[in-house]
Parts: sequence; structure tokens; C-alpha cells
Amino acid sequence: MRIAVLFGGTSEERDVSIASGAQVFRALREAGHEVIAIDTARGRLDADGERELLAARVAPLPPGDDQLALIRAGASGALARESGIGEVDVVFLALHGGSGEDGSLQAFLELAGIAYTGSDHRGSSVAMDKDLSKTLFRAAGVPTADWLMAPVDGDAVATRLGFPVVVKPNRQGSTIGLSVVDDPAGLPAAVDNARRFDPEVLVERFVPGRELTVGILDGEALAVGEIIPRLGEIFDYASKYQSGGASEIFPAELDAVTTRRVQELALVVHRALKLGSYSRVDFRLTPHGQLYCLEANTLPGMTATSLLPQSAGVLGIGFAELCERICRAALGR
Repeated sequence: MRIAVLFGGTSEERDVSIASGAQVFRALREAGHEVIAIDTARGRLDADGERELLAARVAPLPPGDDQLALIRAGASGALARESGIGEVDVVFLALHGGSGEDGSLQAFLELAGIAYTGSDHRGSSVAMDKDLSKTLFRAAGVPTADWLMAPVDGDAVATRLGFPVVVKPNRQGSTIGLSVVDDPAGLPAAVDNARRFDPEVLVERFVPGRELTVGILDGEALAVGEIIPRLGEIFDYASKYQSGGASEIFPAELDAVTTRRVQELALVVHRALKLGSYSRVDFRLTPHGQLYCLEANTLPGMTATSLLPQSAGVLGIGFAELCERICRAALGR
């Protein structure tokens, strides 16, 4: 296959996307495919740019506002400039957050008649919007924590949700802009912090317990994994992307009934949001055995040690095979 790997972009998840793109690019090329690398902020990479890509690492913090402003200033037209994107069989989307995951790029590719991986523009947009997706979870019978949308005062949060609460941008990933707030006094600052990344802010009841995740591939649920943060109580940006930040256990140490329930609910979520050939769905399991869906990820991390590849690996699906299956599903669509 002739494959273009799209990565980078201009969102706060740029570094994470570059790490995903680097490993997808390498795996597909080593599997014998003709692969080009395209940074949506810079255009098609030459040999030096490819070497830089393959050496990429995720920094302890996401790119700052000033750094992203410079990248965005030079990004106009980068995807269209001599990229060769119209000459490939399929585009592999290794983007995270922003216009790469919210359906905008997907709509552009659909209009251009270019096959691409992942979910279509409708599913991508809905899954990125936590308020909308949680509403659909409830409609499909999937438990999810109670929530409110800002602006909201401390008394209303205390009455309707109770403290602690999780405050986060409504349309953002990688726990960027997320805070856990223990009392009303901390609410305004947390909302202001989340608004740096999205004008819509979601305030959600904090669910204590174990964090679980499961991949979906070609209509089937993969292995359930457990994430144990080592740097704090939540699986935040540093815990996700820095060495030793978390323990990721695949398969999770769960009884068979709970494992099946997580997988069943993940499939319900995937279908309710009308997602494509793959996704990853995250849950909390309380000490009393109750499951609550946190969110669905339409373009989850795609390094060899990311959660979706680990979920597939338990079933004997190697990283290169996973990447190829994702590409072939896109061509089949």
C-alpha cells in the first residue's frame, strides 16, 4: 500500500501525535509499504525531517501557548503544499486533539475523496465533545458520572454532584487542562484553567476506584487493561507519557464477569457514538464494583507501548499487524 502518515498538528497534543506518528511510520515501512510522513503543520517531510520524527520524545509538559502560536502561524496550507496526499491509497491519522481529531480534518478528507483511518467526521466530532458523548452514553444505558457544564457555582456543584469533582475542557484530550477540585473555593481557578484550552468546561463528579481501558478493533472488544498512576491520583499528562509515570497491566486482574461487562459496555459506547474500525474506551471501576464510562478515544495513542496496542497485543495482534489492519479497514470503508 501507499500510505501517508499524518501527525503533529497544532494542538496541545502535538508531541504525543509525533510520538505516535514516528512508530506507525516505522512499522508500516518495515512491513514493506510505501510510506510518506506529513506533519500537518509543516507539510511533507524530507529525509532529515523523517529522522527527526523517528527520534521524537514526549516532553514532560505539553507545548506552551507561545510555542503553539509560532507553529500555527506557519501552518497555513501545509497539508496542501506538495504533500502528495492525493496520490496515496490511504491516510493514516496519527493526530491527537484539535482539528485532527474533532472531525474537521476527517470532513476535509471525505470531501477530497481520500480514504483515511479511524472514525468519520460525525463520530469524531461527537466523541470529542464530552457533554454530547456522555448524553449518548446515558441514552444507550451506559453508566457515566453525573456532570454539569460551566458556568456553575460552588453551591450547585455541592448539591448536585458533591465534592470532589473533576474539571476539564469539554473538547480536549490527554487530561490537558484537567483539575481535581476538593471544595467550592478551588472551583473558579480550575474552570479558568480549563477555559485556556476550550471555552466549554465540564464539571464531573469524581469517581474513586480503578481505571480500566479496552480497545475496540473491527467490531470486537480487545483485552481489558488497568492503569495505575504513580505520580498522583489521576492518570494525568506526565503519568501518561513519562517513564515510570504509571503501571499499565494487560490483561487487567479482574474476574471473568467484570471483564465481559467492561467489554460489552465498550462495544455499546463504540456503536452509540457511531465510531469506525477502532477506538479505545475508558472506565472507572468503584470499590463496590460499579462501572462508569469516562470517555471514548477515536484516535488513541499509537506507539508500540500505548494502551490500544497493548490491548491488541494480549490477543496476539502485533503492532505492525494492528497498523495494517487499521489501514485495510479504511480502504474497505
